[in-house]
Amino acid sequence: MKLIASRTIPFIDGSSLEERTGREALFRAEDGGFVLYLSDGDGLAVTDERLIVLKPRDALIWINESPEACGSFWQ
Repeated sequence: MKLIASRTIPFIDGSSLEERTGREALFRAEDGGFVLYLSDGDGLAVTDERLIVLKPRDALIWINESPEACGSFWQ
């Protein structure tokens, strides 16, 4: 896999009301597909991690998201 792009997203944790930082990274697989990695924290504070297989169109949407829309793949 090859890292295409990554970003951090600040958010407020709903249960603890603490400010946290989420991480997203888009990878291109050997077969040409795309994988999006989502993590809701950094270091020891990670409580939720996800891998989502994306079609090329969805990968382009993720790359071109406006700053206000960042984090939309968490829903």
